[in-house]
Amino acid sequence: MRRKVIIGIHGMGNKPPEKVLKNWWLASMYEGLRTHGYPKHSFRFELVYWAHHLHPLSYDPKLLDENDPLYVDEPYVPSTGKVQPKPSSFRRRSLNFVEKILDKLLLNEDMTINYKSITDSIIRKHFKDLEIYYSSGCMGEKHKGKLARDVIRDDLREILRKFRDFDILLVAHSMGTIIAYDVLNEEGKDRRVDTFVTMGSPLGLPVIISRYAQQQRAFDQKIKPVTTPPNVLRRWYNLTDLEDRVAFNYDLQDDYAPNALGVAAEDMIVHNDYEADGKANHHKVYGYLRTRELAEIIDEFLTDDSSLATPSIADRLRRFWVGLKTRLRGVGPVHDPA
Repeated sequence: MRRKVIIGIHGMGNKPPEKVLKNWWLASMYEGLRTHGYPKHSFRFELVYWAHHLHPLSYDPKLLDENDPLYVDEPYVPSTGKVQPKPSSFRRRSLNFVEKILDKLLLNEDMTINYKSITDSIIRKHFKDLEIYYSSGCMGEKHKGKLARDVIRDDLREILRKFRDFDILLVAHSMGTIIAYDVLNEEGKDRRVDTFVTMGSPLGLPVIISRYAQQQRAFDQKIKPVTTPPNVLRRWYNLTDLEDRVAFNYDLQDDYAPNALGVAAEDMIVHNDYEADGKANHHKVYGYLRTRELAEIIDEFLTDDSSLATPSIADRLRRFWVGLKTRLRGVGPVHDPA
């Protein structure tokens, strides 16, 4: 059996201490496997914890005062077991319509962004960690002279380097999907993952797509679509709850072309059932981690012992079909620099 590891990377905002958050991620994944009838696999799990770089004082799970700024108001709690609603076809059509309008309104033909002051204001107000990540400002004394994004990416690079001889399932949530996407676009065999999972991802937002397009044009002036990172070797699953306000553009396959290996985003509509004190949060990571879809992905990853060097017939057929669909819509995969 090939050595395997599951690596998680959390999203934006302050978090409880690393050990607590890691245990809550594990509890959520095991709950999903158990609930949906999969074996309780024993697997190695590593969490890329980067909240301390931007939030020196972590949330304290022991605090009982709800008014304390470090009080954890949305801890891991098991599912209430309510019946999962079927995804609304009206909601899906509405989101598709909004995506088309926003793309036409905010993205120019050369993939530059329109109304930049407005999009910058939105990021500044609602995505403060992302604003710092994209800023040109340096970190404090401990990381003197280094940009925030470089410090945060280094954490993921280090973990991927540590497990470069393993098959890796990389599970990223929210802003963590942006960090993961950035690192997986870098050259190097120590950046490669077997399977990439994004959950509640903002990668479909026009401002994000535009940034990647402009970075790409810095090396090649031709207008090309952004792609699946070259270091994703086999699958990219994108999990989205249609009520998740951060990931309202859930259809990443329309925005990201396949990489040179034929790997494209596979969009999956899921139900995030997270609820605490009667309040639902369809973006919360614990709800995503226990979905049936992620349980199936984890089970498949841990039980599949096929070699990455010799893809299965199913993988070859899937890549052929992805490539055919891509050519039919006039979008071609780009060269794999790694």
